[in-house]
Amino acid sequence: MTASALGKLLEHFPHTEFTQVRLPFTDTPEKIEVAKSTIAKATEQDGVRPVVIMSLGNSVLRSSLKQVDAYYIDLFNTFIDPLGVELGEQPLTGSGIAHGAMGSNYADRMEAINFTLNHDDGMTNSGLEEAQVILVGVSRCGKTPTSIYLAMQFGIKAANYPLIPEDFERGSLPAALRNHIHKIFGLTIKPERLHSVRNERRPDSKYASLENCRKEVETAEGLMRNAGITWADSTSRSIEELSAIILQRLGIQQK
Repeated sequence: MTASALGKLLEHFPHTEFTQVRLPFTDTPEKIEVAKSTIAKATEQDGVRPVVIMSLGNSVLRSSLKQVDAYYIDLFNTFIDPLGVELGEQPLTGSGIAHGAMGSNYADRMEAINFTLNHDDGMTNSGLEEAQVILVGVSRCGKTPTSIYLAMQFGIKAANYPLIPEDFERGSLPAALRNHIHKIFGLTIKPERLHSVRNERRPDSKYASLENCRKEVETAEGLMRNAGITWADSTSRSIEELSAIILQRLGIQQK
C-alpha cells in the first residue's frame, strides 16, 4: 500500500520513537469508529497527537475519521482530489482502484516508491546503480518531495543526497556519487526562500540564518557547476514542473 510505503518517512526522525499501527480496509462506518477509538487511545496513552497516514477514498468516511484530533497525511486530499478538480472529473474511490488505475505498471511503481524512500537524504549508498535519477542540493530545497513524486507518478527510481558542509570543504561531490554523474540532477533555491523554510524547522539557528543560506546556495551551485551537473531553481516551481524538467533534461522516458 502507498500509505504504508510513505510511512517509511518516519525513519527520518530517529530521535522519536514510533509505534506503527496498521488498519487496512477501513471502508465502513463501523471500521471508522474502530479507527477513531484507536487514535484517541493512542493520544491518551502517549500524550501527543498521533500521525495518521491515510489513503481513504470515501470523502464521508474521511471527514468522519478526521473528527479525532491527529496529524493527518491524507493521500487523497493531497494528490487525487486536486487532480480531479483540475481535470473536471470525479475520481474513482472504490477498493482496488489504485491497482487498476496504474495497470501493469503498479508493481514497478511500488518498487520505485520503496527504492526512493530507502534512498532518501543519502540514507544509503547501496543499490545506487539502480537509480534512474539522483537529486542533489542543499538541505530543504525540495529534493524529497520531488523524488517521491517521480516515483509515485512515473515509476522512477529516484535517490537524493543533501550537499553538506563536508562536501563544500572538499569541493566535490560525495565519493559514492562520482560514478553516477550522468544521472545526477541538481536543485537550487533562492537563499531568502531557503531561510524561510529552514527557520520554520530550526528557528534562530545558524543552519537557518540568511547568511548561512546564501553561503550554502552559492557554494552548492559552484560545486554543481564544476561537476558539470545541470540544475533547476525550485523556488517558484511545483514538483510537477520540476519533475518534467528533470525527465526531459536527463532523457528519461515516462512509464
